[in-house]
Amino acid sequence: MSHLGTFVRRRLLTTLALGVVLALTAVLVPDAEVAEPRAELIATKWAKGLDVAKFTRKGGTIWVLAVGSDARPGQKVTRTRGDALHLIGFNPSSGYATDISIPRDSYVNIPGHGRDKINSALLYGGPKLMGRAVGDLVGVQPQYVFVTSFSGMSDMVIGIGGVDVDNPRAFSDPYVAPYGFKKGRIHINGPHSVDFARARKTLPGGDFDRSANQSRVIRGIHRKIVARQHDVGFMAKGVSLVMRKMHTTGLSGRDLYQLGHAVAAVNPGKIRTCVVPGGIGYAGAASVVFPNVGAARAMGDDARHDGRLNRGCRG
Repeated sequence: MSHLGTFVRRRLLTTLALGVVLALTAVLVPDAEVAEPRAELIATKWAKGLDVAKFTRKGGTIWVLAVGSDARPGQKVTRTRGDALHLIGFNPSSGYATDISIPRDSYVNIPGHGRDKINSALLYGGPKLMGRAVGDLVGVQPQYVFVTSFSGMSDMVIGIGGVDVDNPRAFSDPYVAPYGFKKGRIHINGPHSVDFARARKTLPGGDFDRSANQSRVIRGIHRKIVARQHDVGFMAKGVSLVMRKMHTTGLSGRDLYQLGHAVAAVNPGKIRTCVVPGGIGYAGAASVVFPNVGAARAMGDDARHDGRLNRGCRG
């Protein structure tokens, strides 16, 4: 093969693998392992007719809802309750990206099903209804929904050699991480990265702090992929792993190629993460989160066009 052919092939692999940084998504961690790890990337109606390359060249922001499925063995990951919910917008023109995390117990209206915990939308109507419910809360509808499993996330982190995260506090969890995590920048890998993103029982903010930890792992994955993208064999291995795990609906190979280019333009130093604030209460006998809808929509409005939270986590 000529040097030019080798170069083109390597660039193609790099671009496709960076689509994994929809592994900004692969971190999204459920509470239970599924028998057959898998991931699905689905185009919603807001992606119909979208030419990603042209759209982003004109300054457009791509929005992806990343969902961690709470599937038990034998259950389909796309038709169980969602566990981790992150609405991610990235803008190649500005280099900015925003990760808006939604607590899974947020009590909202689910189209066609009344008020319920927002993570029930995946169970009721699959990824597209999940995307619509989150879009209605934040005021920004995602063009794509990515759903992943617990084991898929662990495999991803192992495949890239672990990630470094900035942990603001030392903590442990008697159920998922009795060994604990120290404060500061720490290196975590495989199952430990899952445990870091699952733990919540001893965190002062409960699900809010857990959502923030999930975002920290997302940033760690993105940093690692960007740092290692030119290592010999790294991207090829990543592509092989992802293509074995991921199914796509409504996307062509060209779409994936263009998404990879778009994600590659994101600057790791320009990613901002926020958790939708809210209060804890009850809906009947169920403990729920009453999200601050105004704050959620302000974040969406703020980042809608350039992928940047100019006014911070409350928009």
